[in-house]
Amino acid sequence: MSRTRWLSVPALLWLAFFFLIPLLLVIALSFLERGTYGQVVYAFTLNNYSRIADPLYGEVLLETLAVSLLTTFLTLLIGYPLAYHIARLERGWQHTWLLLVMMPFWINFLVRSYAWVVILRSQGVINTLLLSLGLIDQPLSLLYNSAAVLLGMVYALLPFMVLPVYVSLEQLDRRKLEAAYDLGASPWRAFWHITLPLTKSGVVTGSILVFVSSIGMFVVPDVMGGAKSALIGNVIQNQFLSARDWPFGSALSIVLMLLSVMLIFLYFRAIRVQEREGREER
Repeated sequence: MSRTRWLSVPALLWLAFFFLIPLLLVIALSFLERGTYGQVVYAFTLNNYSRIADPLYGEVLLETLAVSLLTTFLTLLIGYPLAYHIARLERGWQHTWLLLVMMPFWINFLVRSYAWVVILRSQGVINTLLLSLGLIDQPLSLLYNSAAVLLGMVYALLPFMVLPVYVSLEQLDRRKLEAAYDLGASPWRAFWHITLPLTKSGVVTGSILVFVSSIGMFVVPDVMGGAKSALIGNVIQNQFLSARDWPFGSALSIVLMLLSVMLIFLYFRAIRVQEREGREER
């Protein structure tokens, strides 16, 4: 082994100890049984996976996928223009804006979620302000619904979209844009045919980061959605902490992981097909 390869050994050991071994334990646990009092019985079974076919869990899984895809779309819709704006600023202002984007990471995630509760609840900041201005007669129901969950997830995961897109915009060869303008292209046409395709790597990276993070999210739905919003992450949390059914919770985790990997694979394959068709057209 060369000297440079030895440098990767600590990272590989870290991944093996904190990712691979726990993953293997969860896989093994998903094929075991739950005892009468919540203990794990070391007897092989496939019942944990057959239970997932229950329509109840299917509806929860579909709702989770819908919320995750919508969260990814909204973060892209908001994050791309923001990243584009930051990339076009002077270097000093770029640092300031990036600092503002990353600043929420300095605050505990649970604290940030409860901050939204203070803002959106019936006696919160928004309702109090609207009532004092006479714009409403009674408090609006802004919390404990799907819209509140979506708002919290977009807020929490927006930096994961902004930063990769910003990096790809920074690496963009602006001479190609200048050439497009010289050839008579409008700003929108230059963006659609040059900027967006050349920053596709940042869009893909940001989309994957947001989607994978949102599909297993349980803090935001629990805090801002209450009992009205239960995503698959909340179901898994309840199986481990409340129901004490670790084998079934492990089976749900494995299915969720496989589903995420499959969707990401299909996403990459669709992009490759689109790129191949684009090269054939040219």
